[in-house]
Amino acid sequence: MRLVHLSVPTGKREAALSVLDDEGIDYVVSAEDSGRDIAIIVEFPLPTNALEPVLEALREVGINDDTYTVVVDANTVISRQFDELEERYAEEEDEDRIAREELTSKANELAPSLPTYAIMTVISAVIATAGLLLDSPAVVVGSMVIAPLIGPAMTANVGTVVDDQELFRRGVKLQAFGLVLAIASGTVFALVVRTANVIPPIADVTSVGQIRERIAPDFLSLVVALGAGAAGVISLTSGVSTALVGVMIAVALIPPAATVGIGIAWGEPLVSLGSGVLLLVNVLSINLAVLVGLWYQGYRPEHWFREDSARAATIKRIGVLVAAILVLSAFLGGVTLDSYQRATTESEIQASIEESVDPPVRVLDVTVEQTNTVIFQQPRRVVVTVGIPPDADQPNLVGELDAVADEAAGRDVSTEVHYVVVQRTD
Repeated sequence: MRLVHLSVPTGKREAALSVLDDEGIDYVVSAEDSGRDIAIIVEFPLPTNALEPVLEALREVGINDDTYTVVVDANTVISRQFDELEERYAEEEDEDRIAREELTSKANELAPSLPTYAIMTVISAVIATAGLLLDSPAVVVGSMVIAPLIGPAMTANVGTVVDDQELFRRGVKLQAFGLVLAIASGTVFALVVRTANVIPPIADVTSVGQIRERIAPDFLSLVVALGAGAAGVISLTSGVSTALVGVMIAVALIPPAATVGIGIAWGEPLVSLGSGVLLLVNVLSINLAVLVGLWYQGYRPEHWFREDSARAATIKRIGVLVAAILVLSAFLGGVTLDSYQRATTESEIQASIEESVDPPVRVLDVTVEQTNTVIFQQPRRVVVTVGIPPDADQPNLVGELDAVADEAAGRDVSTEVHYVVVQRTD
């Protein structure tokens, strides 16, 4: 619910009150004696979804931004007439949808001032880099909580659908600046950590689990980014808190940006390439989801004659985002195919080895180790653990299992067999 404070200019009193009467809105009128060109101050409560159509009706009779309109949250409204108004608009409009004016205001609020935005981005990137190098999920999650990246994504796309070029440009610039700053901060911090030996030396950064997860993005990464963008636009347009959704969006942006910096600091171009692709896909997907969501919910420019311009800009930007995502999807497709082939090969090696071992000896575990590359990994070593009864002789299986593993893997792999005495009771 909203409480509206409206200043009505001289000569518009009857027209303004007529609109409120026609809509069946309770209101109170206060005299205005400041000597300016304002006749009265009108206060009235409205259901959230009634705000936009009522403000449009007032604009049509000449109540525009030459005077002020203040909209604040109202916790409770006790009025029979208000209940009837709420029921009527619940049938006509989405109950939770906020007005275009509120949407624009919220988008502006989500884009903080440049100094605050820069400081928070640097802090979150440094913490994310530390969490990645420490392989600490808790620290990485902590960095997402303070990341201020949801605001620019929302601002740019709200600017597109309401045809506000200044808002759009501000959102785009803040996004680009924030991502570059996050990568630079991660790079500098990672270089300091590496040269100062703050943590035990890491010969291969891809061996760190939190980093490895972000260097080989697949199509599931695309799903995460689209989901984050969709959740963001729903939270923005329904007026609920965007804090938790901001964390979700930061999940998709801050850790990959920090991983790009770690790859630069460690001189690992493939690490930076993989995480950089993930970062780009996430940025584009979040913006695509937000833009489509805002347009689908019916947000349009204030003036009808600007709708064609907004529609053309929206379609053009959706086309650019989709084309860029499709190009990057070739990389995601390659990684997804590689993951599928790797999983299939591991299953075939395990099944072949289990079939080749006869009772009473049993295969307890098969571990397939891959080549140490970012993508397109190949099996290089198979470790087989077999269980033998206490009274059985230890078989010599390594040669036979090595041949089976080579055939299943399609290449020469080394094989190691561990024999474990297993004693069971009924």
